Amino acid sequence: MQEGTLTSDSHPEETAFPRGDVYAADCPTRKLLDRIADKWSVLILLLLGREAMRFNALKRRVEGVSQKMLSQTLRSLERDGLVSRTVVATVPVTVTYAITPLGRGLVGSLQSMIDWAETHMPEVAAAQQSYDGVSA
Repeated sequence: MQEGTLTSDSHPEETAFPRGDVYAADCPTRKLLDRIADKWSVLILLLLGREAMRFNALKRRVEGVSQKMLSQTLRSLERDGLVSRTVVATVPVTVTYAITPLGRGLVGSLQSMIDWAETHMPEVAAAQQSYDGVSA
């Protein structure tokens, strides 16, 4: 059987979209990873995993993100089904973003990555200093 090929005992949701070769440039999984692994997506998903937020609250909380980048990232996450957007007809209009069940499934993995980075930052900093001292 070819690597990544699904069998009849696979989950139904998996059979609708077979796995590809994540190392191939045109692989849909790789394209999704490109979108969800960028720093803005990770930070936004982690925040929305805690609570629904309005656009300006997200912008204030995620230091350094531009309004344009936040808008683009939220649109991409919404398109991928990871974030929902709720508009309430008030004056001015109220727009709230929230994590979806699909996005919530991803947040645990992202939090594990953050936990790893926070735990191992001293080791990484030491490796960087060592490397910079050698290559300087």
